[in-house]
Amino acid sequence: MSDLGVTFQRQPFKHLIYHFVLPYSNWEAGTICFSESFESLSEGLQNALWELGGVSKAHRTDQLSTAVHKADHPEEFTRRYKALLNHYGLEGRKIQRGMPHENGDVEQRHYRFRKALDQALMLRGSRDFANRDEYAAFMRKLFAQLNAGRRERLAEELKVLRRLPQRRLEACKRLRVKVGQGSTIRVQHNVYSVDSRLIGESVDVRLYADHLEIWYAQQRLETIPRLRGESKHRIQYRHIIDWLVRKPGAFENYRYRADLFPTSRFRMAHDALKRRHAPSRASKEYLRILYQAARENETAVDNALRLLIERQEPITADAVDMIVQSGRQPVQPLEITIPDVDLAAYDAILEEELVI
Repeated sequence: MSDLGVTFQRQPFKHLIYHFVLPYSNWEAGTICFSESFESLSEGLQNALWELGGVSKAHRTDQLSTAVHKADHPEEFTRRYKALLNHYGLEGRKIQRGMPHENGDVEQRHYRFRKALDQALMLRGSRDFANRDEYAAFMRKLFAQLNAGRRERLAEELKVLRRLPQRRLEACKRLRVKVGQGSTIRVQHNVYSVDSRLIGESVDVRLYADHLEIWYAQQRLETIPRLRGESKHRIQYRHIIDWLVRKPGAFENYRYRADLFPTSRFRMAHDALKRRHAPSRASKEYLRILYQAARENETAVDNALRLLIERQEPITADAVDMIVQSGRQPVQPLEITIPDVDLAAYDAILEEELVI
């Protein structure tokens, strides 16, 4: 769906849609996801079934690797996918390799849904949304409009659907991982930071389609957005600042040091400290400033750094603390607002051309 140009606060939103279709009535539902993972498949299928209010006889998919084993594997479906089918009493079916026409009705709905969404976005006048919730609500409204003309055939299908089970199946993968010396864990080929108090401990990770939960001693400690792709990292300086303050020498060669500058002014402050002090002294002073941001208020510390930079005054942790405690605010920059383009103006130009 990424080529539709959907943005959140002007930032591109790359995503997929899990698309569920009943071939007889063409009733459809969809869930935003970010990869063809089992978690996305499980969440999307279950969302559709519970919205539908019943369970069909079978579920057909293409050669999705999270559901279907390779041809030389003795088992047809993966263990987790079979467990999902069994929970709902679904018969698993798949198309043959290289035979997309066997799923022709659904493939056609994929095309028509993308087209309908594109047209709905054009009529909206903007492809920019405040957040994912607003975009999801827009999409639910579109599905409701598309399904409005399918009520008669859907009513026939509802008569033969089976009851839903008493509860949903947990749409996550459970892992147990050890926290490394850098206060990080590795999950699905990506690295995440966790609280430095957990260094050397084993934690339970519940991996969902769009986030992961960190559990320790039967308590959920944190929810972290899931990274997309592989060989990426998400480092939160609040997780490791206590550890770095105790071992400031680790800062200079820390693998993910670039993630320890919350804003550009923190980077400027660090560079200014390095020009005035030896590396070890500069690191200690910067970590004190970062510690204030973690324990006090990141925005307040950022504003204090901005004041010091604008006045060309020496940057120190004590100077930052004094400004934060005083509550002084820097002069706010001029806010420039660029209005959305009114497409009606182009229609008016075309009408003038026709009149001429």
